[in-house]
Amino acid sequence: MMEGEFRESPFAKIPKSPIQNGRPSSMVVKKAHTVIPAHIVAEAISTLHGLDLRWSGPITPTEMQYVEQYVFAKYPQYSNGLVEEGAKIDLSGLCISEESSESTLDDKRKSPRGSFRESTASFGSNLPDLDKTQLEPSRLLDILTKKSSFPGSFISIPEIQARNKVLKHCGLHDDEYLVLFTPNSKDAMMLVGESYPFFRGNFYMTILGEDMDYIKEFASYKESKVISAPETWLDLRIKGSQLSQYFRRKCKHSPKGLFSYPADVNGTRYSMHWVSEAHRNTWHVLLDATALVVGEDRLNLAASPA
Repeated sequence: MMEGEFRESPFAKIPKSPIQNGRPSSMVVKKAHTVIPAHIVAEAISTLHGLDLRWSGPITPTEMQYVEQYVFAKYPQYSNGLVEEGAKIDLSGLCISEESSESTLDDKRKSPRGSFRESTASFGSNLPDLDKTQLEPSRLLDILTKKSSFPGSFISIPEIQARNKVLKHCGLHDDEYLVLFTPNSKDAMMLVGESYPFFRGNFYMTILGEDMDYIKEFASYKESKVISAPETWLDLRIKGSQLSQYFRRKCKHSPKGLFSYPADVNGTRYSMHWVSEAHRNTWHVLLDATALVVGEDRLNLAASPA
């Protein structure tokens, strides 16, 4: 699972009051009502606790009241906004198409999903080279481009709930990371393999099993140096480990490449120390957490973002 990413929240342009564009006056201007976007309504509904969500049918008056309170508290720019009439909103239809309004420039700068090529709070200013890496043309780049251009695209109640569960499980916040859902781990790794900028001169170091590593073929095809390492390299009890030596090896390129390793193998949990160690030596990290169960196995990525 490659974190990175890209922590996703909806934004919309808010029309300015005429007062903001002119000189101060004593005139009282009645603000025009704006309609609260459907994807924000979906977000609010998804936070209802103790209720069995219905995937069809109009929003009830009680739910309507909760939505308004939630939106006014979290999105003060909609303090004068209106939720469409309950009869017009169907829970099954709370999914936004690509015609959603674009986010403002300030919104885009707040998170990787707004501009996934910009630096994020994940690495900070200490590792600028890692932040500047650009993805190659690929399906993943297309997905991120769409989501950065249309932040409300394809947001539905089930997706928001699943996203929130994953972020909570990893100790992350949605203003820093983006969650992408794929049919299986193979598809996720292939997205990474085809989009990561492998080239002759950088490295792909992997401790993933042969039957689980779908990135290696892409790295080899792009003439990147592939290093297949044994799981024993992850043993922190070994002084001067081979893994640390490879992290520190000289390379005229920065970042040096991508390092992939499993968070768990047959019940054996491996240390997150290797994420920090790799970052200190300008390596990107792909942490394969497919063996972990969301909600049961704790995975704290806040301290060591992969």
